[in-house]
Amino acid sequence: MADSIAPRAHASTALHVTGLGKRVMLPTGELIILDDVAFDIAKGDSVAIVGASGSGKSTLLSLLAGLDTPSSGRVQLDGETLSTLDEDGRARVRGEKVGFVFQNFQLLPSLTALENVMLPLELRGDRDVDAPARAILEKVGLGQRLGHYPRQLSGGEQQRVALARAFVTRPSLLFADEPTGNLDTHTGQAIIELLFELNAQAGTTLVLVTHDEHLASRCGRLLRLDSGRLVDA
Repeated sequence: MADSIAPRAHASTALHVTGLGKRVMLPTGELIILDDVAFDIAKGDSVAIVGASGSGKSTLLSLLAGLDTPSSGRVQLDGETLSTLDEDGRARVRGEKVGFVFQNFQLLPSLTALENVMLPLELRGDRDVDAPARAILEKVGLGQRLGHYPRQLSGGEQQRVALARAFVTRPSLLFADEPTGNLDTHTGQAIIELLFELNAQAGTTLVLVTHDEHLASRCGRLLRLDSGRLVDA
């Protein structure tokens, strides 16, 4: 009953999180990954989720994006309560509202840079997929690499394709999980600059997981996790 009468998110709230918990059963007993996490993120905010390895950062990101389901509590993403939706419903919300950038890029190796960026538009059912994909790849500096496959691109170039793919759908929220984790310092810094430039231009709400304090400091707000509990918001 408590969840059903939890306060609703304000219209200007991108994410409304109440009593969020994640527990799994192991042969040795119950493992608490997240415990009673609650916060709001306003539309247009940039927020870094930080904490030591194993503190629950990536699990929290997965729950916020509807990639995983909580053991308790709820997430409202742009007014949609994810726990009331089935997997198809959560996939619809992600397709309409969410972009992703991952540490390991997650490009499809059999598709060119252009085809990777067109893919989310095609999955959404857009009629015009070529022109927007070309335009965003040009914006990230890959206008001459449209026909290249991921194996023909450097790590930094692959992450630029991933950024283009994330922003091409004009998402209201962008989730980034260690976006510079597989890049050297110089390349990582260039990707950070590009990420925040694209984010500012699009007015997207940015939520990123990082162990990089420099990257975290670029965000307007920190959410710090310690052993599954929110200790600083």
